[in-house]
Amino acid sequence: MTPFHLAFPVDDLEAARGFYHGLLGCRVGRESSRWIDFDFFGHQITAHLSAETTAVRRNAVDGDDVPVRHFGAVLPMAEWDALAARLRAEGMQFRIEPHVRFKGEVGEQATLFIDDPAGNALEFKAFADPARLFRA
Repeated sequence: MTPFHLAFPVDDLEAARGFYHGLLGCRVGRESSRWIDFDFFGHQITAHLSAETTAVRRNAVDGDDVPVRHFGAVLPMAEWDALAARLRAEGMQFRIEPHVRFKGEVGEQATLFIDDPAGNALEFKAFADPARLFRA
């Protein structure tokens, strides 16, 4: 799989470093006084220092109030379970608590949402059957 790249705004680079590197365990790549690259589960994300603020729009998805603008990673189930447990142990505030959505359907998935220190929403999900990721 070819890695993707995503650039996103943060208002504090050191807080971003603490969250992505310290909490999530993402390796730090290149950086400057205005941005930091992170290895986000094999993909390149770049936190750019910015004063930008964004309105958070939401859509209802299987009973959850999901932020429209979000990014994240699809993890193997054991890795998702470990991440959810680690976030709970660290006292992380969940935007959407870890749970399974679309139970009994083709798209059944474990999901959780958290916010980074700048308010960017992240979703981490896992499928018991990874082949169902793109099934309709």
